[in-house]
Order: sequence, then C-alpha cells, then structure tokens
Amino acid sequence: MSDTIEDEKFVELNYKVVDDKTGDVLVTVDYPIGYVHGVNDVMSEEVTKHLYGKKVGDIIDVPVDTRVLYGERDESLVFTDNIENVPEEYREIGMTITMENEKGEPKSFIVTRFDDKTLTVDGNNPLCGRDVTFVLEVLTIREATDEEIDLGGAVDANPELNDILERAE
Repeated sequence: MSDTIEDEKFVELNYKVVDDKTGDVLVTVDYPIGYVHGVNDVMSEEVTKHLYGKKVGDIIDVPVDTRVLYGERDESLVFTDNIENVPEEYREIGMTITMENEKGEPKSFIVTRFDDKTLTVDGNNPLCGRDVTFVLEVLTIREATDEEIDLGGAVDANPELNDILERAE
C-alpha cells in the first residue's frame, strides 16, 4: 500500500488560488475536497498532474495558464445595461445571473460592477486573463473503495461541494 498519490487513490486536499500579480487569494475552499485521483476530473489535469507522488502534508504551488483552462478573455461576454432594466435582487457585486441565448442554452454571468445608472455583468470565468497559482495541501491519501472509484469521490460527498469546484474552475 502506497502513501503517495497515484491513480485510484482517494485524496483529500485544501486549495486556494492566488493572483500572481497582486498576491490576493481569489478562491479558497471551505471544506477539504475529496476525489479519486485519475478517475474524477473535478479539477483540471493541468493541476492534478502535479499531485502524482505527493504525500500527506505536502504543499505545492502549481502555476496555471488560465488561457489553457478557460480560453482567452472574450469582451463580447461583458454587458452593461441601464440599472432600471435590472431587477433589484441582482444589484449586488458577485451575484450570478443565468441567461439563455437564442438557442435556449444557459450561460452564467457575474455582476462585476454597478452604480446609480448602470450594471455590468461578465460571462468570462473570474480567473480568465489572470496569471494564477493553485496552492494545494494534501490532507489524506488512502485506498479508494470500488464504490468511490465508480463515483469518482466519496460516497457520502456533499453535492454542493461540486458546485463550489465548478465555480472555482
């Protein structure tokens, strides 16, 4: 039995995303993330490939090219509208608004600013266009059960955790 990260091992870790330019922490997780390494793609391979061979207690910095993860920033996904056209419940920085295109496909936009006259939303991933580093701390490594391998994570995992990861990625 190996105490290092390899495929089909259950791994728990904490992580944060740091803006390389400012040093600001852009994303953190409130609870450890549990997944089956090499099975669950809850985090990008760009990040998880750096975890192979790591042990409990290891903390690693993984510089990430956000252009690879999220593509180039697309300014056509930034919209500003008259504040009177926006319901009051959406007038909050960081609020996510889901809209549909003409084909009925959903797209999430985040309120990035507003004032007395206008409100701006951005459909780009919040990390898009930034130079960032993922700081990962390995908390647990163990053999995954067959059921965890089938699910890609803990059997009793909180489904809201996956929502956090999707927003972070």
